[in-house]
Amino acid sequence: MTFKTLLIAALAAWSAAAHADNTDGKSLFAKNCAACHQPTGRGIPGAFPALAGNAFVQGLPADVATVLLKGRGGMPDFSGSLDDGEIAQVLTYVRSSWGNGAAPVTEQDVGSTRSALGVAPASHSRFGNKH
Repeated sequence: MTFKTLLIAALAAWSAAAHADNTDGKSLFAKNCAACHQPTGRGIPGAFPALAGNAFVQGLPADVATVLLKGRGGMPDFSGSLDDGEIAQVLTYVRSSWGNGAAPVTEQDVGSTRSALGVAPASHSRFGNKH
């Protein structure tokens, strides 16, 4: 293997790993949700609900996807800043963490919900969500 081939392979692997780290559910949760719902999923009593052990979070995928797509109470929507795959990753992470045991949410689940709600696709703009 030549140095050039080895370098290209190493850069490709690094790029793939960096992309995976930035788009997995846990990282997306940390970036978008943990400030309010806490890294432990326990929330802040009286201000932000706990996600750990939350029956709603573990309920129907369309219901929890709707919250991220439209917001709820004081929670902003993430429809403009997270695409369907990213929302599915966050929800799957939340639904399987801190003792939660719900089934994964798919990108298709979120896309169907987005379509049914008439919510525009994510723009990935820094002005995409409302918080």
